[in-house]
Amino acid sequence: MSAERTGPILVTGAAGQLGGVGRTVVDLLLARGLPVRALVRREDERATALRAAGAEVMVGDLLEPADVYRAVRGTRRVYFGMSVSPEYLEATVTMAAVARELGVDALVNMSQMTVSEMSVHDTTPSRQQRQHWLGEQALAWSSLPVVTIRPTIFLESFLTLAAAGVRDRGRIELPFGAGKTNPVAAADVARVVAELLADPSPHLGRVYELTGPGSQDMHGFAREASDALNREVTYADIPPEAFEAGLRRAGLPEHVAQHVVTMGELHRAGRYDRLADGVGRVTGLPAMGVREFVSLHADEFGGRRS
Repeated sequence: MSAERTGPILVTGAAGQLGGVGRTVVDLLLARGLPVRALVRREDERATALRAAGAEVMVGDLLEPADVYRAVRGTRRVYFGMSVSPEYLEATVTMAAVARELGVDALVNMSQMTVSEMSVHDTTPSRQQRQHWLGEQALAWSSLPVVTIRPTIFLESFLTLAAAGVRDRGRIELPFGAGKTNPVAAADVARVVAELLADPSPHLGRVYELTGPGSQDMHGFAREASDALNREVTYADIPPEAFEAGLRRAGLPEHVAQHVVTMGELHRAGRYDRLADGVGRVTGLPAMGVREFVSLHADEFGGRRS
């Protein structure tokens, strides 16, 4: 299907930080010579940077049907992704209604790995994860041509949660117990999304679960971080109550804090002990591992000892 016939590809969440999924998808599609329309919440320096990169930029709110209609109209392929938000389900259904009315050829939906283990009889305490599960139900009912990706927790989330402890005390301080986990890099998720948007036809109706290359407990993470930083890093299993208190002190909104606390509980219970080959199946390249990620972000973890 030619780019001329499809028109621009709509990318939501495009104004995220450089290196985030939406922004990276824009760059990858532009590098392929594909036209991109980037939906952003406000006109700021990030919107200016997107225009400078070559994207058509549209300002709008995913909770406003008229804004979503303007953004989708004239496009044939859509990437829908939204950060953790109490209004996530409303935005998903709004996008589904608009995309169905306008008749898109493909909608790539960013979901979560936990959805694969959820049902009406088994959800999780996280309202965000429940909304992802309900959002997938709504998209299925819409009969839209959807491709769903379900990444596990992002390596970038570990950077946010663990970097200060590694930097200041040489410890990964998380309440994960002996639970194993297998996070995926945002760059790998973006490569999958870009590949699906560039040629969606073979993938319509499919679900791709995305993890890193190997599942391991936090002691394994500490060993990989030690190798990457050339200094000792250990794992300290902190009480869940202390973890939650730290999130509250950091001022996270209630919806976000409750979601992160639930992820901690599920990690401790081994629910993130997963290995999926979605990154390799879609892109033909292996997923990034912990050691490589820590090496790339060594300064944020306190630097590498020479």
